[in-house]
Amino acid sequence: MEVQLIISFLSASLLLSIIPGPDNIFVLTESITKGKKNGIAISTGLALGVLVHTVAAATGLSIIIQKSALAFSVIKYIGAAYLFYLAFMSLKEKKIELNLHENQDQSKENTIYLIRKGFLMNVLNPKVALFFIAFLPQFISKSGFNVTLQMFLLGIIFALQAFIVFFIISSLSSKLTKFVNNQKFWKITKWSKVCVLSGLGMALFFSKNK
Repeated sequence: MEVQLIISFLSASLLLSIIPGPDNIFVLTESITKGKKNGIAISTGLALGVLVHTVAAATGLSIIIQKSALAFSVIKYIGAAYLFYLAFMSLKEKKIELNLHENQDQSKENTIYLIRKGFLMNVLNPKVALFFIAFLPQFISKSGFNVTLQMFLLGIIFALQAFIVFFIISSLSSKLTKFVNNQKFWKITKWSKVCVLSGLGMALFFSKNK
């Protein structure tokens, strides 16, 4: 597996984790309203959920990619179409209004419960599963080691960087508050998300089964 592919994957993953979406916005609001420990626990659950989607994608997609060029092409074009769809939906997104002064309940919740909450949020979201099916294959090299192991490695990398990003968001939540309801901030992040998803879609569309 080429170092360049890993660097490209890590870069794309970091951008996707940093750009505001349902997961990091949830982590941010939970950290602000209920304390950063709650946010970190939920972040742990979300990152663990990524590993489940990785296992599912790796065990199924790796066989298809290795055995059938036609099946790979079908998955590639469907995946690219899905990424373009996500980019289009991001383009239509409106600024999220968050009232961070309500329900500031600082009461401690069970850490295991919060981890499970984040885990189930991720695992039970079919959109995450679809995203991984579209996202992982374009960073796989058939000239490298076992395809399944490559997918597992990418999934672990994604989970680790997501946890680190969410951990930072939780830790800096009080300082990030001023950005949340800023119109310019949302405009910049919206177009960033559109560009990243469109770029991934284009890369997947023109990728080859190496």
